[in-house]
Amino acid sequence: MTGRRRPAGSADGWRGAIPEIIIAVLAVVAAGAAGYALAGPAAPGAVAVGAAVIILIGLRGLLPTREVPALTGQESTVGRHPASFDGFWRKRAGLADATKSLMAYDAGLRPTLQHLLAARLAERHGVSLRDDPELARRLLCGDGRDEGLWYWVDPAQPAIPPGGQQGGKPDGQPGIPPRTLARLIDRLERL
Repeated sequence: MTGRRRPAGSADGWRGAIPEIIIAVLAVVAAGAAGYALAGPAAPGAVAVGAAVIILIGLRGLLPTREVPALTGQESTVGRHPASFDGFWRKRAGLADATKSLMAYDAGLRPTLQHLLAARLAERHGVSLRDDPELARRLLCGDGRDEGLWYWVDPAQPAIPPGGQQGGKPDGQPGIPPRTLARLIDRLERL
């Protein structure tokens, strides 16, 4: 299975949770032993039933919902599944990496922001980011105060190759500053 990702619900998805599972089992065993010492032989059974109920309630929260409400009146979520908690942390880590490393920004966040910019320009202004980047730049940067934002979404800006350099700059260069990222997102929302 090289090159293919397993679904999030596959058996391999539990391997990362082995330490937590071991801790939970040890906690249930310790609670059962303490219950046995304090209340007699019926206590471990009560602890096991209580643990099973808690586990089933927790697992119910992990199941995907059948009906996913639309985000807006225009967007359809047919066939989509709700974002996983794991996906949230992965995106959050990607944002943190993009602010620390220019290479991480080029590999992950730059394409996402370019896609958002292209969609916003096409939907609201009928402009293609790839076909008319100069008009796209003028629309994004507005009065010139936000001129520095274009660098971060310019489709002509060459990405740093993994392990390489860009124009003599090492790939250890800091990524997008958080304030600039916030300004860029705000500008994309207002576009």
